This record gives sequence, structure tokens and C-alpha cells, in this order.
Amino acid sequence: MYIVIVGGGKVGRGAARDLIGMGHEVCVIEREADTAWSINHELGEVALVGDGTEVHVQQAAGMNRADVVVACTGRDQANLAVGQTAATRFGAGKVIARINDPRNESIFRALGFDNTVSATTSIVNAIELEVNKGLQSLTRLTQLASSSFMLSQQRVAEQSSVVGCTVRELRLPPSTLLVLVVREGDDALIPGPNTTIHASDLVIAVTHVQHEAALRAALT
Repeated sequence: MYIVIVGGGKVGRGAARDLIGMGHEVCVIEREADTAWSINHELGEVALVGDGTEVHVQQAAGMNRADVVVACTGRDQANLAVGQTAATRFGAGKVIARINDPRNESIFRALGFDNTVSATTSIVNAIELEVNKGLQSLTRLTQLASSSFMLSQQRVAEQSSVVGCTVRELRLPPSTLLVLVVREGDDALIPGPNTTIHASDLVIAVTHVQHEAALRAALT
């Protein structure tokens, strides 16, 4: 694949290094000449000096033939501009945008960005997962892109009233689907209506964000 990365900082440079190692053709657009020189010195002639939000620079990078465009500068405004131009003017196959400020995530979603990466949100989710490990509480793993649905997990406590119940007997909220049950010993199964819930099962489910509390109640 041909991949254009806009932003040659640590994120863009690391992505370029890994993608080149996987055999992909990569072009990195970087505003700072010294940074571009350093990338070329390490990875070969893959970096182009220029402002990635400018159309003529994007044209020089061959964005019109890009299978994937990654907008990963340190400025959300720039990433929005790059992503919109890549999709609307150059028809890039897929656009992935980095979000530096999680408060801007709703803007990206509203403008149709289905593939976004927020380091802050990922860190917070990881911390929440660690904190809740011993609390037997529902943990939101992620909110599904371009939707109001979330993927979550719940560890079933030994004293829970749902132990011994079948999936059919659970009082699950509307628009909720149990997608996987992981048991001790790393056994995983796709639950059906007659699957019995065991103590210590890790239940992974998809539900509407507004039903998060109801799902927690149903599994505890």
C-alpha cells in the first residue's frame, strides 16, 4: 500500500518506521526541514518538506494515489484540514486522524471521521481498566466509531445473582448483545441463548451508551 503520513514527529516517524518495515511505500510530510532531514537519514528518502495542509504539498506527496492518509500532527485543526482534503479532493481510500485534545473528538465525528486515534482517551481507558480490575464493575473498552454504541466488559462476581443463569434469562437492556464470554483457563466462547453464566466469567458486550448502567445491573 501507499501511505501518506502528515506530521513527522514521534508518532508519525514511528509509524513510518514500522510501515516501511512491513513493506509499505510511505511518504512523510513534515514542516520542519531538520526533522525531515533526520527522517530521511534514518529511513531513506521518504520525507517531503512542506505544510501538509496545503494542496500543492499534498499533490507533491502523491496523495491522489494514497491508499491511506494518516494525519498525525500535534494540531487538531491541521489534522482536520488534512483529513477533509484527503477525502474530498484526493479521494484517499482511508483517512486516519490523530486527536490531541479529546474535547475535539465530537467535531471529528460530526465531520465524518470514522477512524480517529486519541492518545489521551486510550490512556484514560487503560487506567480505568486497571483501577476497576478488582471492583467487579462494568468497564467501557471503547465507544464504537461513528455510533452511540460502546464495547464493554464485566467480570461476574462469585456472589452475583446471575451465576447459573442462561443468557436468555438475563434482563439485558434494549439494543444489547453479548459477543464473547472468556472463562478461566482462557477458554472463549460466543454465547447463545442457552449459554450459562459462571462465576468469574468475563462477559464482553455491545450496548447503547445510554444503557451502560442497565447493563451493569443486568450482569451484577
